[in-house]
Amino acid sequence: MDELESYLKTKKEKDYYWWTIEYSTKNKPESEEILSTVATLSDCIGSYIFTENNSNKLFLRADYDSSEGIDELLYKVEHILKDPNFRNVDLTRCYKTSNQPWEKQHYDAFPPLAVGKSLMVMAPWHEKEVIPADRTPIYIYPASAFGTGYHESTQIALSLLEDAVKDGDTILDVGTGTGILFIAALKLGADKAIARDIDPSTLEEAKRNMNLNGINPKVCELSEGDLLKGFKGQVNILTANILLNPNVSMLPDVRGVLKPKGFAIFSGMTNVESHTFLSVLNSSSMLVEREMRIGDWWGCRAIKAWG
Repeated sequence: MDELESYLKTKKEKDYYWWTIEYSTKNKPESEEILSTVATLSDCIGSYIFTENNSNKLFLRADYDSSEGIDELLYKVEHILKDPNFRNVDLTRCYKTSNQPWEKQHYDAFPPLAVGKSLMVMAPWHEKEVIPADRTPIYIYPASAFGTGYHESTQIALSLLEDAVKDGDTILDVGTGTGILFIAALKLGADKAIARDIDPSTLEEAKRNMNLNGINPKVCELSEGDLLKGFKGQVNILTANILLNPNVSMLPDVRGVLKPKGFAIFSGMTNVESHTFLSVLNSSSMLVEREMRIGDWWGCRAIKAWG
């Protein structure tokens, strides 16, 4: 929020404008993360991801500082999209937006969102709004990292987490993104968090969101890491709001990092993919304790089959 306010103060309202570029790709489990990466690499000043009714596509609307020429901007964006990782991302629109309250457009895209029975996901500019007494606010800056709380897979993970956390717990958040899951756990009573992500740039956003929520840095260990590779120790709760393949590849190691009566929460998968995941889960000596579906998305909370 401070960065946005600082940016706005440098502009004169009468000649204030920005460039807007819209991207689209097929709505698949990995699509939000791919579009988030495009937003990060293209250095936008604000972005949000959305769907449209009766469309099988996911859209990214990204805004860019008008101090950058449009030709230079488009050259940079087109160069980014040549990467094979973005081969299915299309640049659908590019236009100049002026004489509109940019900050209001951006702010209104992220209204307070009730999640589960006890959580309220909020952008920091809504912090002065009245929060129901039975809701715990989780402030997340909607930047580029995966996990703003507005996607169904993140809502599933939060809902499965909220009634699993106990006072004094330690949580391991694999593929932490914005840090929303471990931040929620700490605000719900956990004592310690260990957060890992293969992308070191997302750890800076996790730190930023920790600060928004008043989380003491001493209670969270942030580190670059590939799933559970090299991790030693045991935790009460493991969370992984990632994709099917990394979730599956991690399963053989999950039992070893869970304490007795510990929980593992998996999300980021579709209803169709749930069958594949469950077959591997059962062969890994884990049992589903609770499942949840929101729209086309699926997640579960699992425990050890014994011990």
